[in-house]
Amino acid sequence: MSLSERFAGRFTPLSLDELVEEAELLTRVDRKYLMTADDAVRILDQVDRRTRVLEIDGDRASQYGTMYFDTPDLLSYRLAALGRRRRFKLRARHYVDTDAAFLEMKTRGSRGTTVKERIAHPADAVDRLTDEGRGYAAEAVASLGLDAGIADTLTPTLHTAYRRTTLLLPEGARATIDTELAWADAWGGRMHRPDLVIVETKSAARASSLDRLLWRGGVRPVGISKFATGLAALHPDLPSNKWSRVLRTHFAPAA
Repeated sequence: MSLSERFAGRFTPLSLDELVEEAELLTRVDRKYLMTADDAVRILDQVDRRTRVLEIDGDRASQYGTMYFDTPDLLSYRLAALGRRRRFKLRARHYVDTDAAFLEMKTRGSRGTTVKERIAHPADAVDRLTDEGRGYAAEAVASLGLDAGIADTLTPTLHTAYRRTTLLLPEGARATIDTELAWADAWGGRMHRPDLVIVETKSAARASSLDRLLWRGGVRPVGISKFATGLAALHPDLPSNKWSRVLRTHFAPAA
């Protein structure tokens, strides 16, 4: 039995349309948590049984694959690592089970606001940028006051894979649970961490019932990015002070 099946099997299923209709959070607070698989099972076993779980074609966990693009000198990574106000992150996300894909650009502007937009992307081209994709990236980069030519230098840099379970909590908040985490970079680096779980809650300003369960279980929110943290774990020489606690606690090499 997979990790997701262990905690998701006791909840009533709901469809994607129902999830969108009942939990369309336009203004929300996102909190991320990183924990061991054992801690995740211990805490998720206490989730209110009125919680519902997203089910698509009989599956309660969906396979995701994401390719992140960066420049040869890792500009996107370095802008995030150094906390620059104007930064960007470009990724091609593949919903493996439905074979749908999107190119997503996440930017942070001068006022500190984060904007995430996406366009359709060929599912058979997740590991590369099309001409349309480069044009899309160039516009987004230029909007930050950076050189639009940066888009011409973007190459596939890091691929992440995981299985995601989505919950709708009784109060209307959402949560995602990512398991079977794996990373592969463009230089041959590989990392598979089935012992770790990432939980992300999405709620209004008030903490969700799952947030409170996690806090009582001794798990606090952390700053983690699958792209940046994964790349830093694979390449300890990169600047990584922003994620140092997470790296030290969960990704330190075995003694």
